[in-house]
Amino acid sequence: MGTITNGKTTKDFENEQAPGLDWRKASRTDLDPILKDCVILAAAPDAQEHPHPHVPDGTRMVALSDDKDPGGPVLYFTRAEIRKFLEGAKAGEFDDLMATDEELQQAAAVAA
Repeated sequence: MGTITNGKTTKDFENEQAPGLDWRKASRTDLDPILKDCVILAAAPDAQEHPHPHVPDGTRMVALSDDKDPGGPVLYFTRAEIRKFLEGAKAGEFDDLMATDEELQQAAAVAA
């Protein structure tokens, strides 16, 4: 069985497509009770026979999924890809895609 943590609380959690992984979500989301409202990431097994030729065996991978759908798809990225994405996010390159305060309030009302 895997887990999910927001850095404050850890709970049992399993994504059927990637069993046994220990998932992480942003500390700004709750786990008590667990609110399914976030993109989640986990350290994944190293790549083996990856279909893309630029991902050799042994490449360290990260799994990405949505905690609202524990049976849903899992996307795998190299740690280099995740680093480049996070660097862009920290630089504000995706700020125009973030929810407005009003959208956050609406999402919280739906989750309640």
